[in-house]
Amino acid sequence: MLSYIGKRILSLIPVLFVVSFVVFLVVYMIPGGPATAILGLEASADQINALNAQLGFDRPFLVQYGDWIVNVFQGNWGDSFFLHESVTEAIAEYFGPTISLAILAQLIALVLSVPLGILAAYKRGSVTDVAAVSVSLLGIAIPGFLLSMFLMLFFSVYHHWFPVAGYAPLANGLLEHWKYLFVPALSLGIVQAAYITRMTRSSLLEVLYKNYIRTARAKGLKERKVVLRYALKNAAPAILTAVGQSFGSLITGTIVTETLFNIPGLGMLTMGSINRRDVYVIQGVVLFVTLLYVLVNLVVDILYGFVDPRLQPGRNK
Repeated sequence: MLSYIGKRILSLIPVLFVVSFVVFLVVYMIPGGPATAILGLEASADQINALNAQLGFDRPFLVQYGDWIVNVFQGNWGDSFFLHESVTEAIAEYFGPTISLAILAQLIALVLSVPLGILAAYKRGSVTDVAAVSVSLLGIAIPGFLLSMFLMLFFSVYHHWFPVAGYAPLANGLLEHWKYLFVPALSLGIVQAAYITRMTRSSLLEVLYKNYIRTARAKGLKERKVVLRYALKNAAPAILTAVGQSFGSLITGTIVTETLFNIPGLGMLTMGSINRRDVYVIQGVVLFVTLLYVLVNLVVDILYGFVDPRLQPGRNK
């Protein structure tokens, strides 16, 4: 297992190289640049060119990329031109709200999806199954920003149960912290719950009609024990994959939700940096989020071995 983990960590390096190159290329091709944003629209072309030369943005693309990626692997991700702090400090400052929102949304998704998926699979073809599938399809089809607006109107504008927008840090208390995050987390959780419900249902359906499940029922075991202990355990790897992908997408896909609810997370940082052409922050955030996504998938792969020992590396050799 340790050898497998080491190989997977080493395999991250080429992925990060490719992502860093693509991100750097995209930012390099964006019209304008930090010099234009710093000096303003009234600056002359000579002033902009002089500042670009001072900042090093007049050099060839590969030279700029080479210097940046070497500094990244040395721990220097650059400095923000507008926040007056390093990129790593900015990421650390804005990461807290994003990870809190992602964790709460994932918890909501699991509470909604796993019981519903199990019930739909167990009662295949029934009204409950049809309703669960329909709700999950509806959750996938509704745009996230539209669902967020509906929930904001219902919970915050009409009933005043939760704040309309804003953010309370964890230092203010867990309840106050979650009070501000509940509505945006619910909007994200519903979308993810729709996906996990379908995966839970389909993976359980593949297991419920296996011979060992029929044998367990023939031995007179209670139906709840058969479903939860035997069927769900063997369907767990597919469900775990769905949960891992869901959590990764929550970390990377909160820009619209954070902007709509005015949550100072990585999404807000990214949008502000794009508007200001703060190139090092844009590159750093994208690289950091990519690293998180890959690490989540690595953790899911490692958990496979604990959920089902048959899937441990080298087990079948």
